[in-house]
Amino acid sequence: MKISIVSRIYKPEESAASTGLSVLANSLALRGHEVTVVTAKAPKKYPEFQQKNVKTRRFPVFRDKEGYVRGYLSYLSFDVPLFFRLLFSKRADVYFVEPPPTTGFVVRIVCILLRRPYVYNGADIWSDAASQVTNSSLVLKILRVIEKFAFEGASHIVAVSEGLLERLVAFGVTKPVTVVGFAADTDTFGYLPAQPLTAYKPVFVYPGSFSEWHGAAIFINAFKKVREKFENAELHFYGNGEDRKIFEGLINKGRLSGIFLHYPIPASDLNIILNKATLSLASLKPNQGYDYAFTTKIYSSLAAGCPVLFTGVGPTVEFIENANKVFEIGAAVPYIEEVVVNEMLRYASNPLESNAREQISKWTKDRHSFSTIATKISLILEDVATNRRKLLGR
Repeated sequence: MKISIVSRIYKPEESAASTGLSVLANSLALRGHEVTVVTAKAPKKYPEFQQKNVKTRRFPVFRDKEGYVRGYLSYLSFDVPLFFRLLFSKRADVYFVEPPPTTGFVVRIVCILLRRPYVYNGADIWSDAASQVTNSSLVLKILRVIEKFAFEGASHIVAVSEGLLERLVAFGVTKPVTVVGFAADTDTFGYLPAQPLTAYKPVFVYPGSFSEWHGAAIFINAFKKVREKFENAELHFYGNGEDRKIFEGLINKGRLSGIFLHYPIPASDLNIILNKATLSLASLKPNQGYDYAFTTKIYSSLAAGCPVLFTGVGPTVEFIENANKVFEIGAAVPYIEEVVVNEMLRYASNPLESNAREQISKWTKDRHSFSTIATKISLILEDVATNRRKLLGR
């Protein structure tokens, strides 16, 4: 079959989405399909990326000052040309579409004209997230209409969690939804026995995005109290997000030391850092309209054998609590600063030993690899394309 993956972000750019999509492309190619990735031209700082038996079509886009395709102007710079790129190129039997909803909107129109089906990746509901950054009822109403249009045009939708499935139903989505879960790139993230754990210097790492609904500033406030007991402790953020300026303000106002804000780094480098870290951090602030979301960034940390401290709400809490019934992978606590402080101090005083970290890594690789998710999505794409051919009598 001819299968196209449509996404504004793809390898070599570093993100969980781009890594997952590259694994999906490989999975489809190995299954004998003709795979094309329709994406944006990567920034010059990244090395050239090629995949065997996968054709990649790139087009320049507008990026923000930090080099990301983020914000309405950036999305439009991808979505408007995308309409013509898809309409006047070789037709696929089925398309797999990555958010934002504006991309799904464009793909639905093209697929109507081409009479082709698409599968939409329901990674989350963008209009829920937008409600945290704008009070404009008009903007939110338009976004919800666009997003509903993208969802309802799909032949099938994939979701990362049961919580998201429930939210999709409440959102009014009537199309078939399959929960495929989320995972880590276990080919890149893994336990490195040669990496010594710096128990004498507690190192806390927050890997991934930090937007308003994450509420990751709680770790900065908590770390201030951790430093009172461990003067050499360090807190590192590796990622990007709208809260960067808030972090900088808290650090400068409190004259805090030991906190470092890094931009995203290659996954292989992050894996080494996580192997050395005492604890990985993740959060989801309550009552932000996003309580159903799963904090997928924890998978990479667990694949590296690094225990996770999660604070907040959502299915991540149940995930960690259920895993801990077998053996300890970390802790899930309420979004309360003092409770977070206590857990950070507990791990700083008694970090997990090498054998426990290796066990975490193996458990994650066995159950939560990108290849497992890619196979599930591949089967859905094949099924959608096959059903269309049957309807046409081919």
